[in-house]
Amino acid sequence: MRVVIKSGLIVDPSQHLEMNGDLLVEDGIIREIAPEISIADADVFDARGCIVAPGFIDLHVHLREPGREDVETIETGAQAAAAGGFTAVCAMPNTQPVNDNRAVTRFIVERAREVGAARVYPIGAITRGLQGETLAEIGEMREAGIIAISDDGQPVMNAQVMRRAMEYARQLEIPVIDHCEDKNLSAGGVMNEGLWSLRLGLKGMPAAAEEVHVARDIILAELTGAHVHLAHLSTAFSIELVRQAKRRGVRVTCEVTPHHFTLTEEAVRDYDTHAKMNPPLRTERDLQAIREALADGTIDAIATDHAPHHPDEKALEFDRAPFGIVGLETAVSLALDRLVHAGVIGWMRLVELFSTNPARIARLPGGTLKPGVVADITILDPMRPFLVRAERFRSKGRNTPFEGWQLTGAVRATLVAGRFVYRADAP
Repeated sequence: MRVVIKSGLIVDPSQHLEMNGDLLVEDGIIREIAPEISIADADVFDARGCIVAPGFIDLHVHLREPGREDVETIETGAQAAAAGGFTAVCAMPNTQPVNDNRAVTRFIVERAREVGAARVYPIGAITRGLQGETLAEIGEMREAGIIAISDDGQPVMNAQVMRRAMEYARQLEIPVIDHCEDKNLSAGGVMNEGLWSLRLGLKGMPAAAEEVHVARDIILAELTGAHVHLAHLSTAFSIELVRQAKRRGVRVTCEVTPHHFTLTEEAVRDYDTHAKMNPPLRTERDLQAIREALADGTIDAIATDHAPHHPDEKALEFDRAPFGIVGLETAVSLALDRLVHAGVIGWMRLVELFSTNPARIARLPGGTLKPGVVADITILDPMRPFLVRAERFRSKGRNTPFEGWQLTGAVRATLVAGRFVYRADAP
């Protein structure tokens, strides 16, 4: 099977490549990039005006299966990922049962293979049951297919346990992904601590709750030599701590989410639970610091933290509603509209954040369009209008604060192993 993607702007940071031309895919493999390719029996995809990039990879999603198939499944999550331009996603372990053993890891791997949409890479738990006390079966999960370890929304508060996890992960050559939150400082908080929490009468989560934990993880990474990846950072000082650590040569990487570079705590003003997430939306100063760090290279990746919930759960009072929003089908358009078109970053940096760097961080195949590699490809139309309508999502989740937003730029097509798993113009 041959596919020629014609006349697109091919952007590949792994090759320092940005050129107009054609790309040939044959039997699921990238065979050639050239100014013009003509093959008589090939399926031709017209990519004029589009960006052709190595497949986007989301380092942080919640697919809920096993256990909460009522809000998301591996199948619906993988289909949503494909529609959002992601050829691969990394699934967090907070399933029911928790992915803290070989059996659950195998189930996720096998189920994803059956679905055949975006690739799904499982992340294993650091501790049994995400309880933060006893290390999980990390070695056995690694053999079964995990690509990283994390206790996700349950930060490992015990520094000794985290140190041992980092030492183990270093031996296995996988990153430790941490949700940075000092539970003692944030206890009971439901939004950012500041003027708006005071006005709304809601208990706040101080920026320091994140920053203290970031500092601790950096210190432990420096001590152990392990690779620590800090999830969804939200404050200016957290980012500054990462910037300083990188200058010292610490093996630390980090990600941010689209909602943290597009929204501030003011979005909570009407007690909208669709604006309730953890870490919470912060201040305008924090938002600007994130955008600056996206531009200067301090931030390594954009991840969605895709967290679907049942509508009845999000309809509860703000204090009782769960944290989290869906993001797989809005992330790329938000980045195109609010970062690229706003002049914050260019095409090369966008692809680094969504593809090349995530592949490097998680040591995954992909992140490149070099001839000879598997053809995981994302095609973007930078001028295609995108109206956010949750009812159209392929995800089961509808909990988005971006409902009704009109954005410029959208995914045109997604290919996994040379096969179209999403086409925007398909019936």
